[in-house]
Amino acid sequence: MSSTAASHRDKRSLDYALRSGLAGGLAGCLAKTAVAPLDRVKILFQASNPDFQKYAGSWTGAFRAGLAIYRDAGARGLLQGHSATLLRIFPYAAIKFMAYDQWRPLLIPTPDYETNIRRFAAGALAGMTSVTLTYPLELIRVRMAFDSRMTSTTGRPSFVRAISHIYHETAVSPTSPSTSSSTPKQIFDRFPILKFYRGFTVTVVGMIPYAGTGFLVWDFCRAYFYPVVDGKAQRPSVGADLAIGAISGAMSQTASYPFEVVRRRMQVGGLTRPDRWLGWGETARAVYASGGWRGFFVGLGIGYLKIIPMTGISFAAWQGFRRMLGL
Repeated sequence: MSSTAASHRDKRSLDYALRSGLAGGLAGCLAKTAVAPLDRVKILFQASNPDFQKYAGSWTGAFRAGLAIYRDAGARGLLQGHSATLLRIFPYAAIKFMAYDQWRPLLIPTPDYETNIRRFAAGALAGMTSVTLTYPLELIRVRMAFDSRMTSTTGRPSFVRAISHIYHETAVSPTSPSTSSSTPKQIFDRFPILKFYRGFTVTVVGMIPYAGTGFLVWDFCRAYFYPVVDGKAQRPSVGADLAIGAISGAMSQTASYPFEVVRRRMQVGGLTRPDRWLGWGETARAVYASGGWRGFFVGLGIGYLKIIPMTGISFAAWQGFRRMLGL
């Protein structure tokens, strides 16, 4: 039996899934580390951290914000929250790419089923599967990156301290009686684990255009520029994989960015409004009130600076690790 036939036979096996997940996890960690400082600044902009709003709105603002972080906390400040990022990104990327390798042949069993809608659906389902299983780690990472202040008693925010802070968040007394503010308090007190899922629904919805568009563009470009000839798929170069991945990243970021801004605001809601479970509508109205429609795209420039190289590296590394692992 040829190696090609064997690979098709083994795609549903546990061994194939584990190797696929390992390739995706390593690729995700490599890509995320390359852009970690930009990620820190972007979160501060998106979540409207009051110490950094003066830098938002310009291309040079990201650079000046990075310098401010470096002057205050050194190089470690630029990587604040990165430990939580790596703890999250390995399982997140591993599950995402592994799920894609499982969803794609399920939705596209033969070339006759190869449509852009099915490509989009395979990517969206892979992203939703991954984010559902790893969301608490994402929330912890955002909280660590959002905290821009260091104190003599607590020092630099840590992973364990962020978990403890989220778990022990308690509602403050509202200025006026309100059932809308007391009900979430009762829910949080009864089910503290829900505190780790602030912004989860908007994250899942935003993942549909993000992962769906990303994998659609990736799959389409590879099929268009490197078609199957005489039953054999052409192998793109590393440079081609970087370029196609970068394009898919730019497209997916644009399609999903308003959801990401709303998600960040909801994720830090426990710091800004611990007495409330902020809903979609309320958060979106707050974003619009503070910056109009442009408020939904604050930080998009730095988002491109981050997502284009990150996605290019991620997809190219994924393919490289797949080849190393014999997939």
